[in-house]
Amino acid sequence: FPGPFTDVVTTNLKLRNPSDRKVCFKVKTTAPRRYCVRPNSGIIDPGSSVIVSVMLQPFDYDPNEKSKHKFMVQTTYAPPNITDMEAVWKEAKPDELMDSKLRCVFEMPNENDKLNDIDASKSAPVLNASKQDGPMPKPHSVSLNDTETRKLVEECKRLQAEIMKLTDENRHLRDEGLRLRKVAHSDKSGSPTALALRDNGSNSLPSLLVVIAAIFIGFFLGKFIL
Repeated sequence: FPGPFTDVVTTNLKLRNPSDRKVCFKVKTTAPRRYCVRPNSGIIDPGSSVIVSVMLQPFDYDPNEKSKHKFMVQTTYAPPNITDMEAVWKEAKPDELMDSKLRCVFEMPNENDKLNDIDASKSAPVLNASKQDGPMPKPHSVSLNDTETRKLVEECKRLQAEIMKLTDENRHLRDEGLRLRKVAHSDKSGSPTALALRDNGSNSLPSLLVVIAAIFIGFFLGKFIL
């Protein structure tokens, strides 16, 4: 049983029946007030196993006191059509009983384990304080999963394609504006002021779209990097 013994300490026993007959078992201890055993008796089918939990109750541990606590696992073949477990043990003959004895050992954690626990408890408040001072930079693998990363990459590619498309349209409209300006100069009946306004309106709209697209891709790239 590992210490410290300020709380309940549980140890499991695995009982296996290697025979081809059902076996009855019972767990006994020399200190019944100090232990809780569940189950403390039962039947194990042929080739099956049972886990028995032995729970040591809290107590004041004295390293100078030697442990004299012992357990005994007693077994016997189950009779056919068993109905009363108490009757089985009362009627069992000594040569039909089999037993295994176990001695309890108490182990306290060594000094190195204690120091490690103290260091861990001291480092915890420091980590909490750093979280309160400001958000720590998180690695990409923590902040985004694979699906979100893939979506952001695809969105960035789409926005880049949109910027290239808008840049081409902007270039085309700029060339068209230059052509119309030349026509306006050659056409004496045209209104230069109206043509100039039309040119400015045609050039400003694609430029505005390019700026908006650049803002969106900057936002997504910033989120992807964070």
